[in-house]
Amino acid sequence: QVQLVESGGGLVQAGDSLRLSCAASGRTISTYGMGWFRQALGTEREFVAAVSWRGGQTYYGDSVKGRFTISRDNAKNTVYLQMNSLKPEDTAVYYCAASLAVIARERSSYHYWGQGTQVTVSS
Repeated sequence: QVQLVESGGGLVQAGDSLRLSCAASGRTISTYGMGWFRQALGTEREFVAAVSWRGGQTYYGDSVKGRFTISRDNAKNTVYLQMNSLKPEDTAVYYCAASLAVIARERSSYHYWGQGTQVTVSS
């Protein structure tokens, strides 16, 4: 069992940056693909980014490509999402997730989820 806790969300202005963290406990995440998803009010949960077991491979959703960067520190059992050039449409609850796959985009591939952290971007 893996427990995930997100942090780092908040209220920022358009163009600002934020770094989200996802701290894992219960098991080492070094053999889990890790991902970030987001869900805006009234919409489905959307894939944001994923990183492979050792961090050598990453995937990004089209809407965040070039602005967001996912990374991981297996020694700290933590995953990060650096978000730059934030836009109002990035406003959502951001969720961290762990998958038994090496890396995955699909929500159904993820087995463990955090509770989420709110990111609000004002214009």
